[in-house]
Amino acid sequence: MTKQTIIRIQQETFDIALEMQRLSQGRSDVGAIVTFTGLCRDENAALCALELEHYPGMAEEEIARVVAQAEARWPLLGITVIHRYGRMNPGDQIVLVITASSHRQAAFESAEFLMDYLKTRAPFWKKEHKRDGTIGDWVSAKDHDDQAAARWEQT
Repeated sequence: MTKQTIIRIQQETFDIALEMQRLSQGRSDVGAIVTFTGLCRDENAALCALELEHYPGMAEEEIARVVAQAEARWPLLGITVIHRYGRMNPGDQIVLVITASSHRQAAFESAEFLMDYLKTRAPFWKKEHKRDGTIGDWVSAKDHDDQAAARWEQT
């Protein structure tokens, strides 16, 4: 069977179970599915909302480039990457990564690789809206996120 790759940038939330089913339905060769869902955190009870922006076309293209790297690096049977944009409240789903493979190691490693990339290098911009009414600066990747992504360049 062929690989299935789904990449979507959207405002609306997503249904994790439905997306898993889309990736694996009718596939007897899938032995492992790993999912990661990133949620909007309430940073020390100070966050009212998080605003995410992207450059349409560029974001999809960049994610597709990294998905292709994951497909070349691991024996994957399918990948789904969904990233939301717009205004999110604490607890809202922001990102979904699903990887499918015959074996768990490839599914786990590729999902981690994709999330490390999305967290540090994907062309999304985040702005915090504080409970006190102020709007924060654009949020940058944290040092530990950059270190996590850098390890993939060494292996």
